[in-house]
Amino acid sequence: WKMYMERRSLVLQFLQSDLSLHLLDHHQKKVELLKKCYYYIEVLPAQVILRDQNHMMVHTDILQIIDPWRFQRMKKVGRTQTEIQLLLLTDLLEQLQQGREELTCYVDKCDMVTFLSKWDSIMQRLSDLSKLMNTFLSMQVPGKLHVKHRLVSHADVKGTRVPNVKLFLTTKMPVMFDRKESVAHKNWANLKWFTENQESPFEQYELHFRLLKHGTQMEVGQSGIMAVISNTCVVQGLLPDRSYEFTIRRAETYTLVYETWRDTITLKTDTNPAE
Repeated sequence: WKMYMERRSLVLQFLQSDLSLHLLDHHQKKVELLKKCYYYIEVLPAQVILRDQNHMMVHTDILQIIDPWRFQRMKKVGRTQTEIQLLLLTDLLEQLQQGREELTCYVDKCDMVTFLSKWDSIMQRLSDLSKLMNTFLSMQVPGKLHVKHRLVSHADVKGTRVPNVKLFLTTKMPVMFDRKESVAHKNWANLKWFTENQESPFEQYELHFRLLKHGTQMEVGQSGIMAVISNTCVVQGLLPDRSYEFTIRRAETYTLVYETWRDTITLKTDTNPAE
């Protein structure tokens, strides 16, 4: 009985700490957030020193001398790697949740004799779930991209030593509308959005808007895209008493490799007082 209580306590401690419901819920939310993130290729070094036509040493952006076709291939590799990583994270989380249910069943439903007879398999399950959790945690951080071919040719650097280029995947948080601050008036709307981390003041976004139902020719043209370098935007020229759909996303960049989620909000303009 003493052995049973000690071993049962060991499993309970594991369930309450390493595999607690609170922790799994936290990881579930983290995976959902990662699915909404924007993924980019980061190139290191960002700048290199090259000789110009006058044989002077100048700082040059690495993207200016990387072969565009090869870089596009690496962007496809980055997208594939991101998709696989997100699928694996989802699968690993499901395995952790199933493992918790299995261990809970051992603790709650097995009598002392059955529990002790299965102890070797229970210990093996604890060990496997610990390794699974370590793998899961390590995969939450985007990794390095393996470059099979040189991205910079000798001809592009004109005698200068070809830099050792390394590629990494990085993320940016998804953009979310501020539901309280985003409001529509009679013929205009004021939109506001945010991210979970502090953004650069020069971050670029795209705001899409469209009239949800239209009939006349004037109403058909009630849509558009606005480029914004801010976290707010005013959309003018809207029709009164109409529902509009607004969508916000980060602006397309040369290094963007993966993004599948955009935040959307629907607002209805005020009724025209003249009616």
